Amino acid sequence: MFLSVFDVFKIGIGPSSSHTMGPMTAARRFLDDLGAGTWPRAARARPAAITASLHGSLAFTGIGHGSDRAVILGLAGEDPRTVDPDAMDPIIAEIRETGRITPPGHPSYRFRPAVDLVLDKQTPLPGHPNGLQFCAFDSDGQLLLRRVCYSIGGGFVVTAEELDAVRTASPAEADVPWPFADAREMLDMAKRSGLSIAAMKRANEEARLGRSRLDRQIDEIWQTMSGCIDRGLDQRGELPGGLKVKRRAAAIHATLQDKWQRNEIDPLAANDWLSVFAMAVNEENAAGGRVVTAPTNGAAGVIPAVMRYAIQFNAGTGDTAIRDFLLTAAAIGGIIKHRASISGAEVGCQGEVGSASAMAAAGLCAILGGTPEQVENAAEIALEHHLGMTCDPVGGLVQIPCIERNAFGAVKAVTAASLALKGDGTHAVPLDACIETMRQTGQDMSEKYKETSLGGLAVNVVAC
Repeated sequence: MFLSVFDVFKIGIGPSSSHTMGPMTAARRFLDDLGAGTWPRAARARPAAITASLHGSLAFTGIGHGSDRAVILGLAGEDPRTVDPDAMDPIIAEIRETGRITPPGHPSYRFRPAVDLVLDKQTPLPGHPNGLQFCAFDSDGQLLLRRVCYSIGGGFVVTAEELDAVRTASPAEADVPWPFADAREMLDMAKRSGLSIAAMKRANEEARLGRSRLDRQIDEIWQTMSGCIDRGLDQRGELPGGLKVKRRAAAIHATLQDKWQRNEIDPLAANDWLSVFAMAVNEENAAGGRVVTAPTNGAAGVIPAVMRYAIQFNAGTGDTAIRDFLLTAAAIGGIIKHRASISGAEVGCQGEVGSASAMAAAGLCAILGGTPEQVENAAEIALEHHLGMTCDPVGGLVQIPCIERNAFGAVKAVTAASLALKGDGTHAVPLDACIETMRQTGQDMSEKYKETSLGGLAVNVVAC
């Protein structure tokens, strides 16, 4: 399996790639299957009603992550990349009131969210902690079509059969010039070719897209990330969900700008700028705004923050550097996803913010002149110091500790890149060993610390 940069970075909406974007995509995919009519059925059988159920982590934190809303929108024909955030509430309200959905190109189906959308906390599906089931019935209540799928992190949605293929496939099977499946292969190929990691990733992407299309789509990813930062720096008030969490990015940014204009020396300025950029993104994500999975929504602030920081404090960071940053980050993210996981429901937050920090560290190291060995070292340092991190969102919302955690992930990324650049690329722990350690740690981690809100901060902080 070849993971494109556009598999790692996907434009969508908050608050969660696995719990919001994934369920919306899954519902939309079920609609497509239903409309295609290629499934076995009697000649006169016609679907008249739809039901859906969410399982595992999706059931436990689905309300806080907006998973129920996402399913309703997906069954209405909406897509996470194009849905208008301002139109979502009216669409959902109409469906709740009428008990019917009429997606484009389909007849009207009975769908009563209060009855036909179930958050099943008792029946986990076997393939993955984030399971969904969709069913279609005829007017007599006879089952016509049943589909089970899984939201495996970063907005990826697969069927049970596809899940097995994802787990066993190797990038080496892809028809690309540099099909590295792990960091060791990546470094070996870089040494043989004399190419940077970004250049190898570019060659792989151009084999499918061509140069101009690739650059255009990468630029769109960065423009969306940058726009998300700007929106987050401009918004004030409380975030939705009931925790009464105040947006802080705008006020912090105003203070930093004031000090910047007065040339006031602040020993904490570097950390503050990184933090405010990351928090701006994740406040937007928590509010359900337009974000880019990087590699997930819960970790969406780390990479944009480090990239904006590089642009603001390094005059040489232009379009080419931005593209190389994102290509390098995507190469590292693809390896992590292939060898372990980027899903908080599978391995905890080490797979989300930990992966994002490793990707950002690699990207920053690359555009600051790091060798492939130094880039790999930067990614390893950042990931190593997130090992064991749990995912325990308070109230099932992507707010506490998620927003601040992105700020720390960005700070760690810059520190990791700096340390790697001061070495020669040799180090004791290979990135592959660190990724495998993350996988094993996630496997051993209690389910209550993997995006279920059944442990950690989620049970020790009173949510009003």
